Amino acid sequence: MTGDKNWPPALILCLLLGWVGAHRFYAGKTISAVIQLLTLGGLCIWAMVDLLIILFGEFKGIDRLKIADWKMD
Repeated sequence: MTGDKNWPPALILCLLLGWVGAHRFYAGKTISAVIQLLTLGGLCIWAMVDLLIILFGEFKGIDRLKIADWKMD
């Protein structure tokens, strides 16, 4: 089962703005996004780990559901 967020925007946000937690804000994970923002992406290590998790399709949103493939609604 997948949530209402899409995979490509999360990937792009993580690639470009992962060090400020933009992909976590997108997924609705506000608290961890603020922590990531304050630590500059966990010195970019946390952002790189998130990037790998997104690439393998295991990144989950606030609803604890995996983000979905691209949906054209």
